[in-house]
Amino acid sequence: MPRYDFRTPRLFVDAPLAAGGEVALDRNQTNYLRNVLRLGQGDAVLLFNGRDGEWQASLASAQKRTLSAAIGTRLRAQSRPADLHFVFAPLKHARLDYMVQKAVEMGASLLQPVITRHTQVTRINLDRMRANVIEAAEQCGILAVPRVADPLPLERWVPEPDRLLVFCDESADVADIGDPIAGLASARSRVGAPIAVLIGPEGGFAEDERVALLKRPKVVRIALGPRILRADTAAVAALVLAQALLGDWRGPTG
Repeated sequence: MPRYDFRTPRLFVDAPLAAGGEVALDRNQTNYLRNVLRLGQGDAVLLFNGRDGEWQASLASAQKRTLSAAIGTRLRAQSRPADLHFVFAPLKHARLDYMVQKAVEMGASLLQPVITRHTQVTRINLDRMRANVIEAAEQCGILAVPRVADPLPLERWVPEPDRLLVFCDESADVADIGDPIAGLASARSRVGAPIAVLIGPEGGFAEDERVALLKRPKVVRIALGPRILRADTAAVAALVLAQALLGDWRGPTG
């Protein structure tokens, strides 16, 4: 990864960014900068909005409850976002927070919750999920903020026709730890197209769900090794494999 400024506070703002402009920060950002980091007028911050790249800025006018930031020079142009969809059965509270954060760090561009037969959580706080996405994006230096989609029943979720579905199935045969690698490697010839990674619930997929998934076009079924993984651990393992063999970890030669 190129040299990057990990020390200057980095904030997502939902406002246009251009040299010479000024952006009002919200109360949570103001509280974090003023009361946690003890920053004030003139101190440096980095701003991004997912559209205009990353900008150097300095804290400007300080009102009673909010700060603003004066925009300086652009440090990084807006990069092309990744095209990796992460499809998952929701988990409870802290484990869902963790899984969402790690999916962002692993390069997911879309987070799609799906409700399966054995999903234990059917009511999802999308605002909390989006807040976790933004926080992870701020911390890991990406410029494009992944989209959080509304939850769908698994049977109603249909990936785009040209998208390869990496179906992580706990009942898939596992001869040895090389199986998931071999399975994905064999799919490389089919990938000029983007991919979606599907992780099931803690109770696994129902048999009819598994059968329906395997009937879909452009599916590669993998197991994640010889051990049963927690769903949040499986998510990280699957995304690492996908990025290493099919995604943007392969480097320019693919």
